[in-house]
Amino acid sequence: MELKDLYDIFLQHPTITTDSRDVPENSMFFALKGETFDGNAYAKAALEQGAAYAVIDEKEYAEEGNERLILVEDVLTTLQQLAKYHRVHLGTPIIGITGTNGKTTTKELIATVLKKKYNVLYTQGNFNNHIGVPKTLLQLKKEHDIAVIEMGANHPGEIKTLVEIVLPDFGIITNVGKAHLLGFGSFEGVIRTKGELYDFLRAIQGTAFINNDNPHLQGISKGLKLVKYGQQEADDLLVKGELVECNPFLKFQWRHLSTVNCQLSTVQTHLIGSYNLDNALAAACIGTYFEVPANDISAALEAYTPSNNRSQLTITQDNKLVVDAYNANPTSMRAALDNFRLIKSEHKMCILGQMGELGEVSDEEHQKVIDLIGEGGFEQVWLVGENFAKTSHPANYRLFANVEEVKTAIATQKPKGFLILIKGSNSNKLVQTVELL
Repeated sequence: MELKDLYDIFLQHPTITTDSRDVPENSMFFALKGETFDGNAYAKAALEQGAAYAVIDEKEYAEEGNERLILVEDVLTTLQQLAKYHRVHLGTPIIGITGTNGKTTTKELIATVLKKKYNVLYTQGNFNNHIGVPKTLLQLKKEHDIAVIEMGANHPGEIKTLVEIVLPDFGIITNVGKAHLLGFGSFEGVIRTKGELYDFLRAIQGTAFINNDNPHLQGISKGLKLVKYGQQEADDLLVKGELVECNPFLKFQWRHLSTVNCQLSTVQTHLIGSYNLDNALAAACIGTYFEVPANDISAALEAYTPSNNRSQLTITQDNKLVVDAYNANPTSMRAALDNFRLIKSEHKMCILGQMGELGEVSDEEHQKVIDLIGEGGFEQVWLVGENFAKTSHPANYRLFANVEEVKTAIATQKPKGFLILIKGSNSNKLVQTVELL
């Protein structure tokens, strides 16, 4: 089947599913494959559950005369091609976003700000990979004024692949840091891969929003049309901001430098962590560029409440918890610990999960975290995972193999009266401790 013909079917049945356990009526089921499953085997069941069509790529699952089973060469490639075709057909302005840390929070903040003036489609959760990105694009409707599409990567070339599907008109790299080094090979590999977004924008003469304070981003932004934001003085900033306090919630001031009076706006957020200032300024910059009034930008940033285990404050009967348990790498771990050290509290504790995908520098980076913890003066330190067990650490630091051991310790002797930082990669499952503390 030609892509145009498949697109005509999609226009009649614009709901896409890749999960045979969730098949909306009259949807299109795409039979993707994974390490432990083959969606082709569930295509017929998807039709029986209400799907209008099922797209498959193995002949043995096709049925002669059954036009509802659409055989293609590769289902994933077809899904991506269909998403790109749809994106081109609608021509909606798109902001592409990537980065080592902060991209999901920044994406949420940007969308929250833009929604003050526009009908916005944006990536839900962190569905930012080779499957989530095309599924998001296929949710675009004519009534959407703009889209914000998040793109993630853990290997070279992945951002290039995604931008060639998304075809963004605008882009932002939040930052570059030490993450997924096992896949990228080095920090320089991280920079090159994230920079693939810049490469695309440079080729199409698109616009990049850039944190002017970040030397790594400055180093790869030559030849781009730049719209700048930052905390440090510079002649050509669109938006400048400064930290007021973060105890525990971020409070900051910002101004639009292109206006005559440069009126200062003060924003009290619900975000934990001074590192979120750059994320908020990115949203303010993009909102300003797209002519969202300053008062509306500030109101949107003040109203946003995180709900995705990123930079959240959770107050329980016994403790106050700073929950940042979705992602962890050396850069974000340092930012979280530096910020936590500055929050005023009589009794502090941290529960940290090991960092993954760091390759040959894993031991070194985990030792750096241990050394950084020592500067915090925390009463209790709980460390989860074998990577922390390999470090040289004080005898009073408690070590746990996994989250189940942590949960047992909480049940045996529950910490009470603490401000507790819970930080680790999602694979550590530390979010399971929140309801127990």
